[in-house]
Amino acid sequence: MRKQLLLLCFLFIGSALTSQAQKIEFGGGLGFMHYKGDITPNLQLKSGRPAGNLFFRYNASKALSGRFSAGAGRIYGSDFRSKDPFQLGRGYIFGTRMLEAGADLEYNFLDFDYTKRKPRNWSPYVFAGLAFYNFKPDQEPTESYRKSGLAIPFGLGIKWQIKGPWSLGFEFGTRKTWSDYLDGHNESGPAVERRLQTDPTRKDMYYYSSISLSYTILRVFCP
Repeated sequence: MRKQLLLLCFLFIGSALTSQAQKIEFGGGLGFMHYKGDITPNLQLKSGRPAGNLFFRYNASKALSGRFSAGAGRIYGSDFRSKDPFQLGRGYIFGTRMLEAGADLEYNFLDFDYTKRKPRNWSPYVFAGLAFYNFKPDQEPTESYRKSGLAIPFGLGIKWQIKGPWSLGFEFGTRKTWSDYLDGHNESGPAVERRLQTDPTRKDMYYYSSISLSYTILRVFCP
């Protein structure tokens, strides 16, 4: 009787562990970071710079997931990529290193069954959350400013279960910041030459697009 009870306990615990494990997913991605601000008023895909990230995803249900991620990359901008005579006269070029850690919620529009391999197991999704970032421009600063802050990441993506526990995804996201120094350049006021001035009301933003590969734990081996 004791052996039977122990066996039932092991089966119950193993089933519970397996159920929770099937919700856990690890992955990483490679892609590009982009910038929009005083130097590049409009998003320019050709100005993207390499970036990468690692993430942990908890699939609470087929529709809703939580994700923690950490990433690094660079952003770049150049006045010489513009046709605006004002920007061409200013002639400013910058490069900035970016580090980011954040958490967000994902909503799948289609039921994404991460526990089984299905011919049509795919779904578009949207996400939003909160991130902490740190940046370091290549140029020497002309004034003191904070090199870290909070951002609101949001965007959309699509993911496919390609084989067993492996999934492939594509994502594009925006990072809304309250900083005007990602490009290391924020000069305004009557003492600044007009061609060097920037718009203090326009805060900088950065974007991250990536292709990712992830692995879902589908089985827990118990002794």
